[in-house]
Amino acid sequence: MTTRERPTLEAVARRAGVSRATVSRVVNGSTTVAAGIRDAVNRAVDELGYVPNQAARSLVTQRTDSIALILPETANRVFSDDLFFPAIIRGVGQELEAADKQLVLMMTGSEAGHHRVERYAVAGHVDGVLFASIHGDDPLPGILAERGIPVVCSGRPMSSASSVPYVDVDHAGGVAAAVRHLVSTGRRRIATIAGPQDMVAGLARLAGYRDALREADLPELVTAGDFTRESGVAAMRDLLDRDPALDAVFAASDLMAHGALQALRDAGRQVPVDVAVVGFDDFEISRYSDPPLTTVRQPIAESGRMMAQLILRLIAGDEDVPGSVVLPTELVLRESA
Repeated sequence: MTTRERPTLEAVARRAGVSRATVSRVVNGSTTVAAGIRDAVNRAVDELGYVPNQAARSLVTQRTDSIALILPETANRVFSDDLFFPAIIRGVGQELEAADKQLVLMMTGSEAGHHRVERYAVAGHVDGVLFASIHGDDPLPGILAERGIPVVCSGRPMSSASSVPYVDVDHAGGVAAAVRHLVSTGRRRIATIAGPQDMVAGLARLAGYRDALREADLPELVTAGDFTRESGVAAMRDLLDRDPALDAVFAASDLMAHGALQALRDAGRQVPVDVAVVGFDDFEISRYSDPPLTTVRQPIAESGRMMAQLILRLIAGDEDVPGSVVLPTELVLRESA
């Protein structure tokens, strides 16, 4: 059996009745070719099943048509029950697919992972890099931006990458609205399970909680988790030990709020009669918790789409790309509060 030969650029040129150079310009997206000739070339491409050689095309266009999404987490965390990562990947992926670009997913949950991603991006394997779930003052976004690589972050980056464009949500405003709602329903001993304090989201959500309690002249009761269900269970038990009379808790993620619900059931507390519970995310599972969870909705997939739009504009050389985009949040009231 003989293997069918791959159609060549020359074969397309013969079929279309044009030069090889003209076919090359059409395949590489040139707008200088007349519409009729372009149509003839595209018909020949379809008839022969020609697929451009990506390596050769990259030499001409200086583009790979690939964009990396970097998740600074371990694989165990990315593929856990945390629904943030699938939502951000979905949003980015939908926008890049519409633009005919390839998404490259990479995880950097270790120092070696950071070095691997830096080498990969600097070597020109991708046209741009998106970052999500940044911890601490991660230098990698700033390093890549300084090397001339287009970079966009999910969440406001810390100092070393302060000039990198980012897409974020109104964490503090959303949490403040949730806590004000708890105050308006008569809750006076309102605790919080804060998120990781090495992440802007964790810091901003804690700031929103503190702002609202300061307005109401109420005391704080703070512990922290890592956005996981298990940390929510442990944190809620800690809060009950410290203040058995607390009557409300804001958890900085839906998963931690679900953990809090479990710990409260284990302690014989009724929600919301004894303790009201509010989360942050509005994952679909929160509609079906027991009781359904009041939460702050953040537009995760929309954030991903906006990140992809910004990186595509940067790659295209757009000089009017905004330095930041902050999307609104929304308090969704259900039975838990």
